[in-house]
Amino acid sequence: MQARSHDIDMLHGPLVPKIIAFALPVAASGFLQQLFNAADVAVVGRFAGSDALAAVGANTYLISLMVNLFVGVSLGANVTIANCFGKGDEEGVRRATHTSIALSLVCGSVLLVAGQLLARTVHELIGTPDELMDAAMLYFRIYYLGMTPIMLYNFASAVLRSKGDTRRPLVVLIISGVLNVLLNLLFVVGLKLDVAGVALATLLSNVASSLALVEMLRRETGIYHLSLRQLRIDRTSLGGIVRVGLPAGIQSSIFSLSNIVLQAAINSLGQTAMAATTVATNFEYFTYNAILGFSQAGTTFVSQNDGAGNEVRCRKVTRLTLLLGPAFTLAVGVFFYALRVPFVALFTTDAAVKPLAYQRILRATCFQWVNAINEIFSGAMRGYKRSTVPAAISIIGICGARILWVHTGFVAMPTYAHLILAYPISWAVTAVAQGVAYLLVMRSRCAKAECGAR
Repeated sequence: MQARSHDIDMLHGPLVPKIIAFALPVAASGFLQQLFNAADVAVVGRFAGSDALAAVGANTYLISLMVNLFVGVSLGANVTIANCFGKGDEEGVRRATHTSIALSLVCGSVLLVAGQLLARTVHELIGTPDELMDAAMLYFRIYYLGMTPIMLYNFASAVLRSKGDTRRPLVVLIISGVLNVLLNLLFVVGLKLDVAGVALATLLSNVASSLALVEMLRRETGIYHLSLRQLRIDRTSLGGIVRVGLPAGIQSSIFSLSNIVLQAAINSLGQTAMAATTVATNFEYFTYNAILGFSQAGTTFVSQNDGAGNEVRCRKVTRLTLLLGPAFTLAVGVFFYALRVPFVALFTTDAAVKPLAYQRILRATCFQWVNAINEIFSGAMRGYKRSTVPAAISIIGICGARILWVHTGFVAMPTYAHLILAYPISWAVTAVAQGVAYLLVMRSRCAKAECGAR
């Protein structure tokens, strides 16, 4: 199976330029997805006020909680298709591609319905203030109307990335990102729709990006061609996707659950802390996308080469991503901290909000490089189809450490700056555990004579 001009040959040739060529468009795509949210926050903060800003921010982790479960499943699609490609199993690629797109429609429909039914319940659970409840629920419900296109985009991207095509999803997001900004200005500044306006802008932009990727897959020739008439869920492909993707999705969802616990603690500190969190988390997500680029590169490269039986190349991929990922993430974090004053000013003019946002950027954004180590070890193990182990470690390490900190460290010193220390502490604990788990997985593979000549 020959790679096309927009694909990356992961099975042959030098690795560093190919890993970077894969990772940077993935990171940039994540940056642009975050720009959807950043545009929402900037427009609502500048033109609708701090109350509306807090209402949008109250939804951040609630949206992530359910979305991340299914986005994690899309990672299983990436691994399954990449592994089939590495093996030369053309029919397996075809079945898994159509199963992935069909599954995205099912997942999106489930989330759409859940969002409408659970809007009030979830906001009551995290203690959203009464004065913000109506606006927060409105944003939540409109956003969840767009779950089907969001899922469709993520699964279609997973299909393309499984063969090394990371550039076309980026191009699509550039176009839809511009559309999102223009619609934000129209709906919020022009039509004065406030919270509803930013949600509608995001919804319409997601529809555009998902349809564009589906059309690209329909125009593909060969084994990646998508035929809408052949959309169905193949049991074998579904099993492979779920075995890898479901633990990753559960990991992401419980990760979001721990953030909801932190959000509840932030809510207890008042609207100023809530607004500061809304502003600062934009920079954290930008930084996390740098991690995501190299983590997904590691997963996909390992998966293809594992399918081809090249264990030596798999291990080299992991070593290189462990060097490149944290370095790139640290550079992004330092960049945002160095320019924190003008960047925060883009989102709010509130003098009380700004210093708290600076504190969070220092304690969380600048230490994301530690999380990069955790995610790259996790991604490598998923590439080997060992998804349960990193999921369990993250649940115990990241989530456990954060919940424990809220109920101990934060209780002892209930300040915003002290609460935010939960992030770097949990990342450090989990990175060490993931590294040990990876070494044990490698030892197990060698013991089963899976590792070949070294």
